[in-house]
Amino acid sequence: MSTRYESVHSALLYPDAFRVDAPAVAVGREVWPRQPGVFIRVATAHETEPAEEAIAADQPQREPPKRELSAGQFGLVPRWVKSASDAKLRSTKLVNARSETVTTSNNFRDAWLAGQRCIVPMRAFVEDDWRSGKAVPTRIARVDGAPMGVAGLWESWTGAEGDVIVSYTLLTVNANSHALMSRYQQAGNEKRMLAILNEGAYDAWLGARPEKAKEFMRAYPANWLTANPMEKSRQ
Repeated sequence: MSTRYESVHSALLYPDAFRVDAPAVAVGREVWPRQPGVFIRVATAHETEPAEEAIAADQPQREPPKRELSAGQFGLVPRWVKSASDAKLRSTKLVNARSETVTTSNNFRDAWLAGQRCIVPMRAFVEDDWRSGKAVPTRIARVDGAPMGVAGLWESWTGAEGDVIVSYTLLTVNANSHALMSRYQQAGNEKRMLAILNEGAYDAWLGARPEKAKEFMRAYPANWLTANPMEKSRQ
């Protein structure tokens, strides 16, 4: 389970890599459960239809959905949670969502069916390498050093007293046969990896209907990733 990642902390990268405005405030370098982070979603004032269902032979293609950068808590808070204290307890366990069960999970189903998909920008994520018998935190990034866009879901929870928590989770896929990611996480457990999106699929992922969105849940090619053990203390 990926519970820690390195954010895109350089504001200059957002417009070029993700076609969104730079963050209004500084983004922390590392993001852990219940810490603030940023995600990209369809702009709330923009309505669109998925391209594959909106094109007719005699009609021009609709423009892609407009993206916006939003801030939220890492660790999803389902809308049915009753209290802020319950939200605090649950969100630390809901930083990842299994893509295979997202349509049936009580925690994530509402966000999925509502089309509340997002892209989480990151430079790298951290997984533990247990092959030595001890957990060795390992930084996994793209070979070319470019930022990654990971598929996620977002939610907005409103408490009885009007307090609001915007939150998000990262989607994962099976990695038992993945040439790189099968090395990580504890032995005997199913291997999982984040659902990293190709840049050319960003608009399609955000704009697809729920029944089509699962087509984007694929393992990212191993030869496009690099893994390096981390030092005990990083600045």
